[in-house]
Amino acid sequence: MRIFLAGATGVIGIRLIPLLIAEGHVVAGMTRSTAKTDQLRELGAHPVLCDVFDIEALVEAVTAFEPDAVIHQLTDLPDRLEDIHRFASRNDRIRTEGTRNLLHAAHQAKASRFLAQSIAWRPAGRAAVIDDHEEAVLRAGGVVVRYGQLYGPGTYYENEKPPHPRIHVDEAARATLPLIQHPSGIVTITET
Repeated sequence: MRIFLAGATGVIGIRLIPLLIAEGHVVAGMTRSTAKTDQLRELGAHPVLCDVFDIEALVEAVTAFEPDAVIHQLTDLPDRLEDIHRFASRNDRIRTEGTRNLLHAAHQAKASRFLAQSIAWRPAGRAAVIDDHEEAVLRAGGVVVRYGQLYGPGTYYENEKPPHPRIHVDEAARATLPLIQHPSGIVTITET
C-alpha cells in the first residue's frame, strides 16, 4: 500500500515509518522542516517538504504520490510541557485548517483510507475544536485515533508516567499500524 504520512517526524510518525516499511508499504513522509528530510530518507520514507497550510502545494504533493491511505499525525506542540497553553491556538489550527486541507488533498488524490490523530481526553477550553476535528474525519469516512497521553523517549514524560489516560509512545505506534484497514470510526489507544 502507498501511504502518505503527514507529521512524519513527530513522536508517533517517526516510529510508524519503520513499522509501515517492514509491512511492505511505500511511505511518503511529510515534514515542513528541510533539516528533517535526511532523517526521513534514512528511515526509508520518501521525504516530502510541505506545509499543511499551503493548500495548493499540499494537494500537489499528495496527489503526486498517489496514496492508498493518508495518515494525519500532525501537531504543533512546544518542546516543553509548561509551554503547552501558549501553543493551544497553533495546535487548534492544525486540528481545524490543517485537517480540512489534508482531507481535501486526500480526496483529490482519491485515497481510500484516512487516519487522524486525536486525544483521549478533553483539555479545558479545547473540546469543541477536538470534537469538530474528529467529526470532519468521520464525515469523510476516516478513522479517528484517540491516543492517551504519550510517555517514553521523545515525549513530555520520558522518565515518568502521566496520569490516565496514557500510553507508551512505542505501543501507540504499534497499535496504529493495523488501523489502516479499520472501518470508519473512533479507536481509543490507552493503557487499561
